[in-house]
Amino acid sequence: MKPKILMTRAVFPDVITYLAEHFEVESNQEDRIFDDAELVRRMHDKVGLYCNTSQRVSADIIAACPSMRVIANMAVGYNNIDLAAATRAGIPVTNTPDVLNETTADFAWALLMATARRVTEAEHWLRAGKWEKWTYDGFLGADVHGATLGILGMGRIGQAIARRAKGFAMRVIYHNRTRLAPHEEQGANDAQWVSKEALLAQADHLVLVLPYSAATHHAIGAAELARMKPSATLINIARGGIVDDVALIAALRAQQLAAAGLDVFENEPALHADFLTLSNVVLTPHIGSASAPTRRAMAYCAADNLIAGLQGKMPPNLLNPEVLPRK
Repeated sequence: MKPKILMTRAVFPDVITYLAEHFEVESNQEDRIFDDAELVRRMHDKVGLYCNTSQRVSADIIAACPSMRVIANMAVGYNNIDLAAATRAGIPVTNTPDVLNETTADFAWALLMATARRVTEAEHWLRAGKWEKWTYDGFLGADVHGATLGILGMGRIGQAIARRAKGFAMRVIYHNRTRLAPHEEQGANDAQWVSKEALLAQADHLVLVLPYSAATHHAIGAAELARMKPSATLINIARGGIVDDVALIAALRAQQLAAAGLDVFENEPALHADFLTLSNVVLTPHIGSASAPTRRAMAYCAADNLIAGLQGKMPPNLLNPEVLPRK
C-alpha cells in the first residue's frame, strides 16, 4: 500500500500525477483554504503534507498530526510553518529556493518601473476617459537610470535584482546582517554595503527582499519611512509584515514618500482597505514568482522534496537538517 499524502491547495494536474506514482494522494483541486480543524482531520492518516504559504502549520497542528513525517512547502518563505515545533517532533521541513530567483527579480523591476513612472495611475486615468491633451507636467515620475538603488536583504534574489541595475547605470547600495564577500559584491553590480540608516537616507528606490521573522516584523515602520527621501519609492516583494502597512499608508497620504509598489501585505489577502484609496501605490496580489515555468518548477521542486523525505533520503532543500539521524 502506498503512503498517503495531503496536498492543501490546487496545483498543476501533472504534478499530482507525478506524486501519485509514489503515494496515495488526496488533493484539493477545488482550492479551498482549510482551517486548522479540517487540516488536522484530513491529515489523520497521512504521512506527508504538501502545502504553501497560505496554509498555517502551527505547533498545535503538528502535535495533533502524529503520523506526519515530512512537510513540503511550495515556496521559499516558510513563516507559515512552526519550524521549531516541527524540528522538536523530528519532522523534516523543506522549501523551494533558487528556482524562482530570476523570475522574482524580474518582477521586482516590473514593480519598480511601474511605481517610479506612475504606470498604473496613468492607465487608470486613461481608462476613465480623462485624456484630452498632452501636458508638460502630466504624470511626472522619477528617473530610474542613474539613480541609487537600495536593497534591504541581499540574498540570492537581492543579488539578482542588483545585477539588473547595471543596464540602468545605477549605483547599488545594500544592507544585510552579514556583508557579502567582495566577489559577491562585484557580481552584484559592485554593490556597496551601508548601514540601514544610510540605506534609508540615500536610496532613490528601495527594494525589500528580507525573509519574514519576528526579528524583521515591521522592519520598515514610521521611523524608517521618515528617514527616506520624499522623492523615494519603496518596493516590497518580500513578505507582508516586514512593512508596517498603517505607517506606510500614512506616509503615502502625507506625501512623505513619493510612491510604493507592493506585492505583499499584512494579513493578505485581506489587505488594508486604505491602500485602495491611494493613487501613489501600485498593488499586485503576491505574484512575484508567477511565471508559468517558475511556478511549475516550484511545484516539482516541492514534490521532489516530499518524495525524497518520505523515502528516507536527504531532501534537496531541507530547512532543518538536525532532524536527520547523525551518521
